[in-house]
Amino acid sequence: MLKKLKKLIALDNPIRLFYHKMRAIIANIVYGFPSKDMIIIWVTWTNWKTTTSNIITKWLQEAWKKVFMFSTVNYTILDKTYTNNTKMTSPDVFLLQKLLKQAKKKWCEIAVIETASHWLKMHRVWGINYDIAVLTNITQDHLDLHKTMEDYVNTKLKLFKLLSTTKKKPWVKKTAIINLESDYKDVFLKENYEKLYTYWESPMAKIRLTWVENDIKSTKFNLEIYDTELEIETKLRWKFNIYNIMAAIWVLVSLWVEHKKIKSIIKKIDLVPWRLEEVENKRWIKIFVDYAHTHDALEKVLSTLKEIEWVNRIITVFWACWDRDATKRHIMWEVVSNLSDIVILTQDDDYTEKTTDIINDVKPWIKNKKEWKNYFIIEDRKQALVKGLEIAEKNDILLVAWKWDEHVLITNDWPINWNDKDEILKLLEK
Repeated sequence: MLKKLKKLIALDNPIRLFYHKMRAIIANIVYGFPSKDMIIIWVTWTNWKTTTSNIITKWLQEAWKKVFMFSTVNYTILDKTYTNNTKMTSPDVFLLQKLLKQAKKKWCEIAVIETASHWLKMHRVWGINYDIAVLTNITQDHLDLHKTMEDYVNTKLKLFKLLSTTKKKPWVKKTAIINLESDYKDVFLKENYEKLYTYWESPMAKIRLTWVENDIKSTKFNLEIYDTELEIETKLRWKFNIYNIMAAIWVLVSLWVEHKKIKSIIKKIDLVPWRLEEVENKRWIKIFVDYAHTHDALEKVLSTLKEIEWVNRIITVFWACWDRDATKRHIMWEVVSNLSDIVILTQDDDYTEKTTDIINDVKPWIKNKKEWKNYFIIEDRKQALVKGLEIAEKNDILLVAWKWDEHVLITNDWPINWNDKDEILKLLEK
């Protein structure tokens, strides 16, 4: 009955929004407002939320901080990490308040919470007095809920407006961390903050990237911060990870971690899963799984891979997801088509939408690829992986986009156990 009502009532219907706000109020009361004495770090944007949340958490742990973290794929309480099987970036309000209370009992002093625009739109942040907000970029996504990019941006902006309206805590300043490369940066820079930290390559940035060198094993780069040059070397490969590292550095600075300590912490982190995670094999090909699910994320990932000198061809397995903003599908196709040599379209989480219908949505836009030569339509995801492995040759890269480390595939009938990396490893054994 509840599922039928949800389908009938639009996501942004005032009745539905009020319902979610009341649930948030009740959840806070039931669990006793557990976040009120914690430092709350909200991580929000279109891409890279999970990576940055995990980097921030790992670094804070290295700095001997007691941390709770919730992201799209996992959550941690102190040094224990659990899989997030809810398939939600931001959890149900009762689950989050329950976990926050558990973290509080373990003496966690900091909470890092990945925040989706749905959560902000539906008032689910009610009762959480947060202190640090991080924004790296905004690109088209979730227009099924927001309808326009203006509403999407303004929803994200709510998070930053709350920095100046929520109660101040004596042990931390209300801090905004903003990427100056973002298309919508000016909207966020207009707000008043106790502390504002900016970053990227602009001379106006308070932490500025001045030099970068990538290789297959590491990334080296120089940062200028407060007129001091920091030489950084990290095992977190690829240039786009510098976005996440720079944002995380400002979080550490805002929590009084010394520059020298920050540099040593960066060296210790060798892998954040789910972002261009490599699947080892003995076939002289490179296989990566990644959660690129917007045109901007796909463009950054594929552009990065194309910079590798020895690459022969890039084979991309991907698709746009179920029941969501259909207007971005052809944009994603154009990016993947232009930057890949071979494309394999396949299913993702279908929910109520059929894979065939989703694929038919993009067919009119397929103009520069020839079917069965440099693009394939294979609806079954496992068979799509089989085809990718079959056609991959020496020095090719096989990129499997979207589902990365998720453990469930939602079909029209029911959820099934699924993990891209595990399935690839099974196929490689055969």
